[in-house]
Order: sequence, then C-alpha cells, then structure tokens
Amino acid sequence: MSARYPPTYDSPLEVRVWGDYACFTRPEMKVERVTYPIPTPSAMRGVLEAIFWKPEFTWRIQEIWVLRPIRYFSILRNEVNSQMSNRSARNWERNGGGYVASEDRAQRHTLALRDVDYLVRAQIEVKPHVQENPAKYRDQFRRRVHQGRCFTRPYLGCREFAAHFGPANGDEQPIPVDDDLGLMLLDIDYAAEGDRNTPRLFRARLEHGILRVAHPSDEEA
Repeated sequence: MSARYPPTYDSPLEVRVWGDYACFTRPEMKVERVTYPIPTPSAMRGVLEAIFWKPEFTWRIQEIWVLRPIRYFSILRNEVNSQMSNRSARNWERNGGGYVASEDRAQRHTLALRDVDYLVRAQIEVKPHVQENPAKYRDQFRRRVHQGRCFTRPYLGCREFAAHFGPANGDEQPIPVDDDLGLMLLDIDYAAEGDRNTPRLFRARLEHGILRVAHPSDEEA
C-alpha cells in the first residue's frame, strides 16, 4: 500500500479567470438577480471543477484577487418562474402533459458585472481514503490550464457568461480597494429532493483587492 499523504500539498495552485460578463447572485435576492461585487468561493470552485475534477479530491478556494475595477451593468432577461424536478418529469411520463416555457416566462432585471478579471488561488484536498500523492493531481491541473483544456466550458455565475482561463503570469496586481462585503455565500449543502437546501455563509472582506476565504475548519484550528 502506498503512503498516506496530507490533504494539502505545497503552495496554492493559481489560475487566471476572466470574461466579458459575470453575475454571482446574492442568495437573499428572491426576484431580481443582483450580483456580489466579486466572485463567491463556490462560483470559483465551479470554474476549477470545469477545468479539472476527480472524485478523489475537492477544491478548497483560499484567495480571489480582483485584477480589474469593479464595474456594473443592468440588463433585462427572460427567465422562467418554475424550477423543474425529476418528480414532475416522471408524472408527465405517466399521465401526459409537459412543460411549456412560453407560459411560465417572466422578465427580470439583472445587475451584473462587466470586464472582469480574477486570479484564483486554491488547494487540492484529497479525500481521506485516497492514497495518491496530491502532486499527481496538481501536475495534471497545471497541464490542463497551460493547454486550455476543460471538461465543460467554465462560466462566471450564469451559464451564458462564459469564462476564459489561463496560467498566471506572476505579475498580477490586485486593485487597491478595501471593502466590507458582509455575509457571502461559501457553499450550499444540498438536501434530498423536496427538502430545502442550506446555504453556508462567511464574513467576507476585500483587503487591497484580495478576498481571503475563511473556512470553518480554519476557525476551529
């Protein structure tokens, strides 16, 4: 049996992520979409998982650097009111019927971000049962970033806001902005169908353009 390696290994991995538009929706906004001024850790984890994901490890976001000034814009979009479920689909299969989007459509305002550019610093944490050296996954991730490869196209909050990514240059400079962002979404604990999902929040603060992510395990330590 191979040796058991620690869950984190070496310095954080870095990737640069940018795009024309982004929207990291605040969970307290029930009708209109209003973005956080910077990405949430869960959104950036989704970007990394789109580039490289294995069931043997999880991504742990440590820092998000904001490299361009925070700029907003507003758009009006067509959205649907209902959330589809497997239960509804099975019921339609048995009893007939279906979903007609044009009958469930509503126009909603979205306050989003434009011309965004971020540096994400993260760690790979192997799961307790995994015996592989984390360096194996770190090298695979670096190769994929340098080659521009991804499993699915990453996006910035909404699927229509596609993200570009590439290796960090080493000369990135965060914007000189300090801001108390209040409670920010860290992650969502997904429940079984029919139950309510539970958001996990943390106190977020932008310091000299850098969001340092506070994980519950860090506070316990």
